[in-house]
Order: sequence, then structure tokens, then C-alpha cells
Amino acid sequence: MDNKGQDNAPRSTVHRRGGLGRGLDSLIPTLGSSDRVKAATVEVPIDSISPNPYQPRTTIDQSKLDVLAQSIRTHGVIQPLIVTATEDDRRYTLIAGERRWRAARLAGLTEVPVVIKEAATQTMLELALVENVVRADLSPLEEATAYRQLIDEFGLTQASVAERVGRSRVSVTNTLRLLAAPEEVHLALEEGKISEGHARALLGLPTAVDQVAMLKTVIERSWNVRQTEDAVRRWITGEAKREVSTVRNIVDEHLQENLQRVLTTKVAVRRDAQGGGAITIQFFSEEQLRSISERLIGEQDW
Repeated sequence: MDNKGQDNAPRSTVHRRGGLGRGLDSLIPTLGSSDRVKAATVEVPIDSISPNPYQPRTTIDQSKLDVLAQSIRTHGVIQPLIVTATEDDRRYTLIAGERRWRAARLAGLTEVPVVIKEAATQTMLELALVENVVRADLSPLEEATAYRQLIDEFGLTQASVAERVGRSRVSVTNTLRLLAAPEEVHLALEEGKISEGHARALLGLPTAVDQVAMLKTVIERSWNVRQTEDAVRRWITGEAKREVSTVRNIVDEHLQENLQRVLTTKVAVRRDAQGGGAITIQFFSEEQLRSISERLIGEQDW
């Protein structure tokens, strides 16, 4: 079996990124690769290891974890975990290899092979980030958040981050830009409704309101990245903005009709340029006002 096989299950094409120019073996030793590595590898109780508090990956696919656990039951843990000793020498904090650690627990192992390193907080984040970037395990937003943490908490420049993870500075800059996107874009990206390329294209629009409006059209029409980029260019000139405005008006008319049916009175939905607006509900008698209020807030609160 390939030494990298245990952490290389198929991944979503939306989140998959290019790996580092250098191999993972240059960063994390592999069992059996040399006598020197064997001597540096020790077995420790799996329950003596705690997860890395600086792990940039926030989610792990359970189905992939189950596949890895089955592989470990058959072949054992091929690649040692990287840990650092705590003040209590009998306990360790995981630096890299969280998925293997979790899968080994699922597989019922009581001990796992580790390489013990001295590591400061920054090093723990860097090594966990590098391992995940190598294996394309991070979503674009998880990667961007880790880059931002290295910059804000440890004073690294974008160029320094790029050097540490083996990416170009432009790539790091583009990934960091994702953090400026509206929450709606973040959610669509995390759910796989759009790709990183879509998100970067949407960031070309001048306001968050424009970006969210275009996002809805991208998802509804299943546009690819090139189509989204073309639409952004047209939007800036006014053409696509008018198209989406028409779609928005249709949605508002539908909402207005539903409100009028439920409240049995005339309702107007109006928007402003900032994406806000107002809903106007008309009533023509005290009895009708009471009826509308009961429908909205309940009779007991009138």
C-alpha cells in the first residue's frame, strides 16, 4: 500500500486544491522509510493523546473515517502521528495526523506509533496546516482562516505563509480574500453549492448586496466559473444587474401575493438600494386591524 494511502480518500472536487511542490515525506516521517526514522518512532497509548487545539480543519467526513479505520484494522497505522509532549510526560498533544488518530480509535487500537517533537504554538498550527494542505484536506475557508491566524497571531507576512505551505504569494492572497465574502457566500461554499472560483468571481462585485444577489442567480442557473465571471463583468456595466433585478421583482411579487392571501388585505413589498426595504400592510377598520394582528402575533397578545 502507498504510504500516503490512509489519508488519500476521494474528496469533493469543489474543495480539492493543489498540493505542495515538496512531498509529504519531507515533513512527516513514514514507518519503515529508514533506520533513523524507526529509531525516532515510539508506541504510546492512544488515550494519552489529545487533539491539536490549533487544527485548522473543522470537519471530518465520517464515511471516509470509517474507510480509513478499516484500512488500519488490516494494515495498521503506516504513517506515525506527530505529537508534542505536555508538561506531564505521559501525555501528548497531537500536531499532525488527527484523522489517523481518530480512525485508529475506531479500529480499536490501544497504542499508535508517534514521532515526538518539541513544538511551540505557532509550529503546531504550521505543521497541522501544512499536512492538511499537502493532502488537500481543508476547505478553502478553513485554509484561509489558518492563513489569517498565522498572520494576525504570529506576525507572519503573506510571503512567509506562502513559503511555509509551498504556495505562491498570489495563491495565499486569493485564498485570504475569501474571508471578505458575505456569510451567504461562505455558506454556499461550505455546502458545495459553489466553488472557490465562483466565490472569487463574486468578490469582484462592489457590494455585499450585489454579491448575494448574484450568488442566488449563480446557484439557480447552475453557472460554471467562466459564466459567473462573465456575468460579473456584465453586472458592473449594468446589464446583468438589470437581469437579477427582474428576478428579484418576480420573487417580491410572489411574496406580496402570499402575504395578501394570508392577511386578507393589501400588502406592498418595497426594497431600497442597500438591500433593505419595507413591508406595508393596509387596514381599513379597527376590526380588520385586530384580525391582522391576531394572524401575526396571536389573539392572546392583542
